[in-house]
Amino acid sequence: MRGNNIMGIIFANLHENLISELTEVRIMGAVPFGGKYRLIDFPLSNMVNSGINKVGVITKSNYQSIMDHVGNGKAWDLSRKQGGLFILPPFTDKSEYSNRMTTLNSILPFLRNSTQEYVVISDCDTVCNIDYQDVCRKHLANNADITLVYKRDVLPEKLHDPAILSFDSRSKVIDVLIKKDVSGACSYYMNMMFIKRELLIELVDNCISRNTLNFKRDIIQGKYKELNIYGYEFKGFSPMITSITDYFNANMALMDPEVRADLFNSDNPIYTKVRDDMPTKYGLGSKVKNSLIANGCNIEGEVENCILFKGVHIGKNTKVSNCVIMQDTKIGADGNLSYVIVDKDVTFKNERTIVGYVSRPVYISKGSVV
Repeated sequence: MRGNNIMGIIFANLHENLISELTEVRIMGAVPFGGKYRLIDFPLSNMVNSGINKVGVITKSNYQSIMDHVGNGKAWDLSRKQGGLFILPPFTDKSEYSNRMTTLNSILPFLRNSTQEYVVISDCDTVCNIDYQDVCRKHLANNADITLVYKRDVLPEKLHDPAILSFDSRSKVIDVLIKKDVSGACSYYMNMMFIKRELLIELVDNCISRNTLNFKRDIIQGKYKELNIYGYEFKGFSPMITSITDYFNANMALMDPEVRADLFNSDNPIYTKVRDDMPTKYGLGSKVKNSLIANGCNIEGEVENCILFKGVHIGKNTKVSNCVIMQDTKIGADGNLSYVIVDKDVTFKNERTIVGYVSRPVYISKGSVV
């Protein structure tokens, strides 16, 4: 199937309360990740790599940063006359964007005015590299009404309203449990869906008219006996960001070459807004080990097991280990940081020591002076 017969919908604003530290001044999709990316780069790049050339990005509040990042979509080849990138902020009361169902109801004019036959729906809180064309092929082969992307693994600890799926031998959904306490591995829905556009409009219209507003309970769980709902198992690297610890661990996982090879596949690259900068400068006494360093940094101290975004400065005799340090942060001399997440534009004075734990990293908010 041609990619231009599929449109994309990205929820850039859901589950922000789970990592409220990082989303106080930005929405979920704008959260920095991996040294130079934002979380929205992953679903957006996945759609573009799958041939999808019309994508709507749903926002609610604090969306200036996401608009600045995606712009007109040029970095993803979505700056075009036909299709392209559409930012969908609240057109009316923001309370109408309080959940997935009311949000979809608010963008029904956008869906109705589109001509694509199918819709891919995705959140921004899963970091992965997935081929939606393969999902489409499985969808058509199964003659499915809905195809749900799922993962077979242990449930993320704070995943909101997890949908646990059971299948028959043909991967058709035969049971759905919501908010079920389970131990060990299970098949849980990754908040990615492939569905016919007209069917989505019909389902949303019916649910709104009946005031049944829970998307997972009233569509996935409520309709699996009536509709042909199938599962598509994704087996690649795909952490879900459901807490500040999940965010830290997902970044630290990038130290593994196999993880990087899976996520940043050269055949399906992850695109982002480019910020040109000079190469990183390494001082005479600097030491760097097992770290991802973006351009424009100035390292005079010691860096180990860290992710440094652009423009970070590490002072003399300062050691940073197991840290995620976002762009334009300045760390003074004779300091020590370990298991710390540092937001953008933070300034550390000389001789500062902050130590967190692998299970609970310390977070330093944007623009702080420490």
